[in-house]
Amino acid sequence: MNNIELPTINLAQQLLGKKIMVFQSGQLTSGYIVETEAYLGPNDMACHSYGWRRTPKVASMYEPAGTIYVYSMHGHNMLNVVTRAAGMPEAVLIRAIQPVDGLDLMMECRGVTGIDVTNGPGKLCKAMGITREFDGLMLGCDQIYIDKVDSKIPITIGVSARIGIPNKGEWTDEPLRYYVAGNPYVSRLPKRMMKEVNETWEE
Repeated sequence: MNNIELPTINLAQQLLGKKIMVFQSGQLTSGYIVETEAYLGPNDMACHSYGWRRTPKVASMYEPAGTIYVYSMHGHNMLNVVTRAAGMPEAVLIRAIQPVDGLDLMMECRGVTGIDVTNGPGKLCKAMGITREFDGLMLGCDQIYIDKVDSKIPITIGVSARIGIPNKGEWTDEPLRYYVAGNPYVSRLPKRMMKEVNETWEE
């Protein structure tokens, strides 16, 4: 998965179940990705590169597939993976993970326990120590990479409109959010829809 260019919508779905690994202060934190959103570049009114916008803050989006793009919103960092060739600024936002390694450290960083540790894009970045310093790194470097061996397959992939995208015309309702159906770490998942984690992955 590292450094491989795939169509953005396909990659947003294929990342579900992949184990993302981050080294924080010399300690490993990791989790299975359970929720993503696709951002489709210059034509996507919700994308930071809409209209070929190019500023220092979004420069990483114009780098090759596999580049990490981290932006801040309301004081929270958001982790994205660039998905296309250099100069074609599309990306996938990692919205939530199911923790695996380093849970104690992640809980300490967040000051909470349970699903609230990583059930949102800003939450998982704080838990894993992902800051703006990660912006521009390549997925597969020493600090952040995808485990090529340990992964899971969702039983069902849910699809919906992206979250927090108001007033963007048709792009507000485009079904570009993907998630592991029933997994309790998916953001904003109603309790009535939550399942045990082992009931959301194929055996």
